[in-house]
Amino acid sequence: MDILVRQARIIDPSSPFHQQTTDIFIQNGIVAETGSIDRPADKVIEAEGLCLSPGWTDIFSSFCDPGYEARETLVSGAQAAAAGGYTDVMVLPNTAPVLHNKSGIEYIVQRSARLPVTIHPIGAITKNTEGKELAEMYDMHQSGAVAFSDGTCTIQSAGLLLKALQYLRAIDKTIIQVPDDRSISASGLVNEGIMSTRLGLPGKSAIAEELMIARDIELAQYTNSKLHITGISTGRGLDLIRGAKAAGIQVTCSVTPNHLFFTDEDLPGYDTNLKLNPPLRTAADRAALRAGVLDGTVDCIAAHHQPQDPDHKVVEFEYAQYGMTGLETCFAVVRTVLPGLSIEDIVRLFSTAPRAIFGLAPLTVALGSAAAFSLFLPDAVWTPGASRSRSKNTAFTGRTLTGKPFGIINKDQLFLSE
Repeated sequence: MDILVRQARIIDPSSPFHQQTTDIFIQNGIVAETGSIDRPADKVIEAEGLCLSPGWTDIFSSFCDPGYEARETLVSGAQAAAAGGYTDVMVLPNTAPVLHNKSGIEYIVQRSARLPVTIHPIGAITKNTEGKELAEMYDMHQSGAVAFSDGTCTIQSAGLLLKALQYLRAIDKTIIQVPDDRSISASGLVNEGIMSTRLGLPGKSAIAEELMIARDIELAQYTNSKLHITGISTGRGLDLIRGAKAAGIQVTCSVTPNHLFFTDEDLPGYDTNLKLNPPLRTAADRAALRAGVLDGTVDCIAAHHQPQDPDHKVVEFEYAQYGMTGLETCFAVVRTVLPGLSIEDIVRLFSTAPRAIFGLAPLTVALGSAAAFSLFLPDAVWTPGASRSRSKNTAFTGRTLTGKPFGIINKDQLFLSE
C-alpha cells in the first residue's frame, strides 16, 4: 500500500529529518521518499499541526485474551492501542490460562501477527502467577516473550524473585514488578490517610509499596540483574529509585497517567473507575511523580490498561475490581498535566526509552526504514467519548484534554483514530 503523509513535523532526535516539516511517502511499509511530493497514493494523510514520531510502545497492558474476552480481545485491544497512537504493546500474562509456557506465548504471537499493532507477550515469572514455582522462562523467551512479570500479582517471596533475577541474567531480560507488599494492609481499598477515614474505606499504607521497592532494589543490586518497577505512586518510592539509579543499580521505573492526573481527593464520589492498585495517593505524591517525569527519574509512561466489564465495575466500591482502560487517553493525559514537557521528551517517554529498556529494536524516521510511526496533534483540545476498547471503565470520558492521538502507520497498515 502507498501512503502519503503531507506536511508532518518529524519528532525523532535520531533522524536526519528531526524537527523538519515535510511530506513522507511510504511504499509497501518502507519510507521511500521525503520532501515536497506530488504523486498518487492509496491513502493521503493531512492535518493542521500534525506530528510524526517513531511508534509508541506501552509496557504494561492487559488484553484479557485468552480467557476473559468479554473484557477485551487481542483485536479490540489492538484497536484501542492504535487509536491511542501506539504501534507496540506489551501484554500481561494474567489470562486464562496464564501465559506461563511457550504455547501461551506462541498463541499471542501468532494470533496477533496480522493486527495493525505489534503485540509483545510478557511471560509469567511463576506458574499460574501463584508466586510458588518458577515458570518455563527460557522456553518463553525462545518463543517471543520480551520480558517477565506476574503482572498484577506481585512476587511476594524474596527468595523466588532472587532466583528469577539470577536466571534471567543469562538471557539479558528484564523483570517487571508492581510494588505491593500484600502482608501489609491486605484489605486496603484506597490510600491510607485522611480520605480513607472520611470515606469509611479500608486504607492501603504507602509503606506497603515503599518496602517492596526497597526490597526489590536490594535484590537487583545483589544479582546485578535488570528490574523495572511500574505503577510508582508515592514520592518516597520515587526517591528510593532515584537513589538506586545514582548507585548504578540496573533499575528503571514507570508511572501511570492515572497517578499523574488524579489523587485520593477525587474519590468522594466513589467512582469505581478510580479504584486502582497501587491506589491514588495524595496531592503531594502526585506532585512528586510529576517532578520525577520532568527531571528524568521516571523512564517511561505505562498506560496500565486494565479493561473490566460492567459486572466488575458497576458495583459497590468494595466489590469492584481494580483498574481502568488507558491506552486511548494516555498521551493526552500526560500532555495535559505536564504542558512544560517538550515533545521530544514525550517521544522519549513513549517510544525510545521503553524500547531500550526491554531490548526492542529501535525505530527511526529515515529513508529505507520500516514505517512504524505514531501520528499525533500535540496542541489539539478534545474530549474523550466512544472507546475502541471492549470495556468502558475509564474516568476520563467527558474531560477536556490537550494532545490528541491521530493514528498509526505500522506493518504496512494505516489506522486513524477517527
